[in-house]
Amino acid sequence: MKSLPYFCRGEVVRGFGRGSKELGIPTANFPVSVVDHLPADIDTGIYYGWACVGTGDVFKMVMSIGWNPYYKNTKKSMETHVIHTFNEDFYGEILNVVMVGYIRPERRYDSLEALIAAINNDIEEAKLKLELPEHLKLKEDNFFTSVTSLSSAPPPTTASTSQTIMNGH
Repeated sequence: MKSLPYFCRGEVVRGFGRGSKELGIPTANFPVSVVDHLPADIDTGIYYGWACVGTGDVFKMVMSIGWNPYYKNTKKSMETHVIHTFNEDFYGEILNVVMVGYIRPERRYDSLEALIAAINNDIEEAKLKLELPEHLKLKEDNFFTSVTSLSSAPPPTTASTSQTIMNGH
């Protein structure tokens, strides 16, 4: 995937309400405008990287891109699980992410328990991979300290560490 690392930001919108309630794994959802602008070589599946809400701290994350076969979604989504415990929801806030690597393709699970186990495995894999020096440096990328308001977001730019594509603005 030539587009990795991939940088994007967008407003957190309400999703299907399943992350916290059914899975016990809260997710932040990007609007369709962000999903629709993904590069063609970003396949559906599970990714890992870094995320920051607004101008807050940068945390590890995993992201599902696709149709969530277990739930048979008809709309492609980008659901980010920030590996951090937040005290409250952050709908309407700007979520900044850099997708660093790919873990696996989407899969259809026979049970909710199997899906939850797979997500927890993805989280553990992300935690390990993000400790690699080449991934750790992206946590400090100037993307996370640049303007986070969608109304004043800069045009697509090149970040200090890689080609950068920003969408959702």
